Amino acid sequence: MNYTPEMEKAMQQSHKIGYAEYERKLENRLAVEKRREREYEQCKQLKADLESQIQR
Repeated sequence: MNYTPEMEKAMQQSHKIGYAEYERKLENRLAVEKRREREYEQCKQLKADLESQIQR
């Protein structure tokens, strides 16, 4: 996959590693994906909390 400078910048800002390093090492990919999953779950919970507060 060809990655763009924007993808590289986003990866550096979000995960503190470059895209090439992300692709090269399985441990890095797993760590990034675990972090993404945690962030996704936190955002899902925040959304549910906010929606329940709005409906009151």
